[in-house]
Amino acid sequence: MVLMRRIFILVIAFFCINTYADSGKVVGGALYDVPSWFTDSFLDVAEDAQDALDENKTVLLYFHLDGCPYCDAMLTQNFKSGENLAFIKKHFSVVAVNIKGARDITMSESESKTEQALSEILAVKYTPTIIFLDEDGKQAFRTNGYRDVAAFRQVLEYVASKSYKNTTLSNYIEAKQNTSQAYTFINHASLQVASNFQEFDQPVAILFEDKDCTACEDFHQNLINRADVKAELDKYLFVRFDAYSDQKIIGFDGKLTSPRQMVKDYDLNYRPGILLFDEGENITKIDGKLYSFHFNTVLRYVSGKHYQYYPKFSTYLRARQAELLEKGININIVD
Repeated sequence: MVLMRRIFILVIAFFCINTYADSGKVVGGALYDVPSWFTDSFLDVAEDAQDALDENKTVLLYFHLDGCPYCDAMLTQNFKSGENLAFIKKHFSVVAVNIKGARDITMSESESKTEQALSEILAVKYTPTIIFLDEDGKQAFRTNGYRDVAAFRQVLEYVASKSYKNTTLSNYIEAKQNTSQAYTFINHASLQVASNFQEFDQPVAILFEDKDCTACEDFHQNLINRADVKAELDKYLFVRFDAYSDQKIIGFDGKLTSPRQMVKDYDLNYRPGILLFDEGENITKIDGKLYSFHFNTVLRYVSGKHYQYYPKFSTYLRARQAELLEKGININIVD
């Protein structure tokens, strides 16, 4: 497995709430309420896990933050309405956890943490993060960031069937593929061809798609075809691989690998997923849907080598946001 100096999946948790007294403004935050049917039995997760087991259900921890538009979209499309709602209610016991919250959550008879402390322990650095618990109350699987309805249904069925015990999500989806609805790869002017990355020290963005991708068409049509996004991508060697492919690739360390193996090594469970490298090292990955401001900012974080001065992407994000606002530039976080 390729060793990584740092993998920071994008910090979405702090995108939505900063405001400034003058200059530009941040717009696009969302006000929402969690559904009343969510489990809230004194926030005793250990007890909830046992109750869920008795009902042949799985505990689903929904980590969110007030004002987060990604959280609002996930809740609205899956937990308040839509084709996944009945399936979720049947198979899952859902507990909402505010990553800045002060309520106490009991994880076991001897362990109680505030919502914020639990979020930090579980390395929840963006919202929404969804963590599924197994029969012992341990993490069985997690998703990082927004999923559209179809992609989230794949995750729900994967967990409800307990397939996580013997296969990866990627292999599970591939085995259930419906060729009549397969995604056809879309060309993009910025995409280049490469399979040997040894000693390549310039910024590299490796895009992974597959024929079962439900969000790739939107990614091409509404994100990477924008002029501002293209300008950022042009700073990279931008290549794409089929996540199901066993094509031979020479990695940055000179070892043979494949797209399928890289997806496994870097724990990418979202399509389209992107690995960002600089000076031969993986700096971060994009493993969920992002709007243009967040997408462009993480590209700049790597290509501009800002990670050398801001070890945490969230710190750079706040600095970049402040820089734009001080210039009088408004930021729409859902554009």
